[in-house]
This record gives sequence, C-alpha cells and structure tokens, in this order.
Amino acid sequence: MKYSRMNVTEFILMGLTQKPQIQTILFLVLLVTYIVTVTGNLLIVCTVNCSQTLNSPMYFFLAFLSLIDACYSSSIIPKMLVDLLSETKTITFNACMIQLFVTHFLGASEIVLLVVMAYDRYVAICRPLHYVTRMNHHTCCLLVGVCWAVGFLHSFGQILVTFWISFCGLNVLDHFCCDIFPLIQLGCSDTFLLGLLVAVNGGVIPVITFVMLLMSYAVILCSLRTRSSAGRKKALSTCGSHITVVVLFFVPCIFMYLRPVATFPMDKAIAVFYTLVTPMLNPVIYTARNAEVKHAIKILLKKHQNLYNK
Repeated sequence: MKYSRMNVTEFILMGLTQKPQIQTILFLVLLVTYIVTVTGNLLIVCTVNCSQTLNSPMYFFLAFLSLIDACYSSSIIPKMLVDLLSETKTITFNACMIQLFVTHFLGASEIVLLVVMAYDRYVAICRPLHYVTRMNHHTCCLLVGVCWAVGFLHSFGQILVTFWISFCGLNVLDHFCCDIFPLIQLGCSDTFLLGLLVAVNGGVIPVITFVMLLMSYAVILCSLRTRSSAGRKKALSTCGSHITVVVLFFVPCIFMYLRPVATFPMDKAIAVFYTLVTPMLNPVIYTARNAEVKHAIKILLKKHQNLYNK
C-alpha cells in the first residue's frame, strides 16, 4: 500500500465557478445563507437546552440534529467563502483529509440519527405505554453514542480508501471541497474496486436505510387510524416534518454516492444543496409545524430581550 502524500502535498480546488463577477454574487448569497443556517440551528440547540417544556427525547434528538447541521455546514462553507475571494484555491493534503473525515463523520452520524428519530416516533405513537421506559435518558445518550460511533467508522473507512490512491502528481479537484469521488478520479491506477467500495459504503447503505425509514413511517401512519382527531393531527405534523427532512437528506446523498466514479454537471449544485440548503431548511421545517418549539423560541427570545433592556 502506497501512502498518497508522498506524491501530493496539496490540492487545487476548482470551486463553483471561475468567473469573478459570479464569484462575488455567490459569496454574498452563501454568506447570508451560512449565517442563517448556523443561527437557526444553534437557536434550536439553545431553545431545547434552556426550555423546561422541551424535555422529551424527540427534542433531545432534534437539538443533536441541529448541532450536526451547524457543524456540517461549518466544515465546508467557510473554506468556500475564502476561496471565492481568493485567486488561488488550494488546500493542503492534511487539511483535505481532515475535511473529508469531518464531513463524512457528521453525515453518517446524521443518517443514524434520523433512524433513531424514526424509532423514537414509532415507540411514542405505536407503543405509548412503553415510551417512558424504553426512551429514558440513559437510552437516549446511548443512541447518540451509537450515532457518533457509526459516523466514525464510516469516515475512517473513507480515509482508508484514500491511502490506496496513487495520485502521481495530479492534484486539481473539480469541486469546492474535498470529497472521495473527486479524489479517486485523480488516481492514476485502476480505481474500479475503490469506487465500488465507496458506492457500497456511501450509496447502498443509505438506500437500504432510506427504504427502511419510509417503511417505518408508513407503519406509523397506518397506526394513526385508531387515534383521536387531535392526536392524529399532532402525530401527522411531527411525522411530516421528519419525512420531509429524511427525503431532503437521503435523495441527494444517494444520487451522489450510489454510482460509478464519475462527475456530472449538476454535482456541485447538488453538493451545495445538501451541505447548505438542507441544514438551513431543517430548523424551518421543524419549527414551522411545531407549536411547542415556536412557543419555546418566543419565550427564550423574550427573556434575552428583557435581560438586554435591563
């Protein structure tokens, strides 16, 4: 096995576009979107932690999801913003590996977390008498630990793949960040097996998970027929938010990784969508359809306003 860094010490990122006028516009748009994304997700985290009413496991996992989204965008977008204003868009080999590890670590952790959130809703709706005992604080913390562990194993596997790539001096990445497929395409040896491993790790597993999630929510929705009108409406609102987030996250992910090693013109746009747009929409999706979260946010903002006025 040949260690790649012996051949390449840094990579040149092509970015989203090479046109200076468009780069300036993109910088402003991405900066505003990034600020909204981080602010919205951290507001959810602070609201859940400070509120006395949002103490159920569902909101515990929601805060964790918001934290992941804020960190995920922060692992990519700041570097993008700097590159949009720079003539040379370079990233060192070590920094590239760190970015690759962090993004896949957070992404895989979010996949497992969405499964955990679906299980939480299943127990709450289909097994309400067992909810308190099954979803206690210890279990919730254990499930979060499982999310981190799976994320680490997945990301570690992605890093191991890069150790098998022989770059042979090629270092121009047609992307705005370090990702596994653009790196594999720089390899000068046969990368079919590497591409297959990445497709299985990053594509097949999300497909299976996505199908299982849709089936689980179908079971949950079918069980609502026996509920009262008020209970059915509340459960539908919560499950609708979860399903929307699942679709927005999994569909781009499956498109990007369940395929042979290749690039398409729409890849960068889709990458922007799941690295920035989806994390920005998640707080909106969960708060717009949840009266408890909106009420808790209003109370939190009012408290801070009163403290500021004093």
